[in-house]
Amino acid sequence: MVKELIAALDVSAEEQVTGIDGEVTLEHALTHQYEITTLTRPFVEKYAVQAQNEALDKLLAPDQRAALADYLDGRFIIDLVEDYPIDAVTGQDFVRLLRKLPPRLYSIASSHAANPDEIHLTVAAVRYESAGRARHGVASIQLADRSEDAKLPIYIDHNKNFKLPDNDDAPIIMIGPGTGVAPFRAFLEEREEREASGDNWLLFGAQHFRTDFYYQTDWLRWRRDGVLTRMDVAFSRDQDEKVYVQDKLRAAGRDIYDWIERGATIYVCGDANAMAHDVHEALLEILAQHRNLDADGAADALKQLQKEKRYQRDVY
Repeated sequence: MVKELIAALDVSAEEQVTGIDGEVTLEHALTHQYEITTLTRPFVEKYAVQAQNEALDKLLAPDQRAALADYLDGRFIIDLVEDYPIDAVTGQDFVRLLRKLPPRLYSIASSHAANPDEIHLTVAAVRYESAGRARHGVASIQLADRSEDAKLPIYIDHNKNFKLPDNDDAPIIMIGPGTGVAPFRAFLEEREEREASGDNWLLFGAQHFRTDFYYQTDWLRWRRDGVLTRMDVAFSRDQDEKVYVQDKLRAAGRDIYDWIERGATIYVCGDANAMAHDVHEALLEILAQHRNLDADGAADALKQLQKEKRYQRDVY
């Protein structure tokens, strides 16, 4: 992608530019320091000042918001460069328009107590086609296609508000569709190492049983050994009517409520756009139904669980 972008700009990969860490080649800056994929309105606005292109200026007009949103959807920065080229641009001029490459965050799917020398990740490789171009994730593809000697910079980002209860006797309810299941594998490894006696309930969802049942053998072993008390699964595309984790929550509403009354902590990890909202609504319905509360009362009850750190979310 870096090579394609440099070619589209018609500049030298060896041009010296002032990057985030001082003087580096343009190729190095684009490869290691700057975001060159995600296309946003702020970037287009800065780019338009350099491009001086009437068609691009028209696309940024207040009455063209829908057209701009349609253009941004699924496109990368290189598409803008190819569609609206800048005459006589330098690598330094272009770098000034870019933002720093943000880190890609992945939940750790292993317990340090169980795997002291390893960190396990659950990564969905991002691959799709849009506007006639094959697209790839920035980090997920490097992780999925890595060679034996590949090295990637990492750091640990602590989430102090998403952790197991201190009391090993306390029950937990884990809701993690897709790659959102990652921290719950870590939770069960940790509880197994601690020989914790608290009950553990996992609700997992994905599209297909045959291809998307992440860590199936781990869950089955923990069910057999009594570490995983209960597991409910929702494979949305394996039947005519789509079924999601929030549907499984509602179906088990009485049991969910009983676990809450026994002091269970509820954890939700995964997609923030739809899943987390739908799960939140399902929990509100369960509390309203089984505590005989109105909408405001159920909302207050869920807020109280949050204050007690018994309703924790790690959504993205």
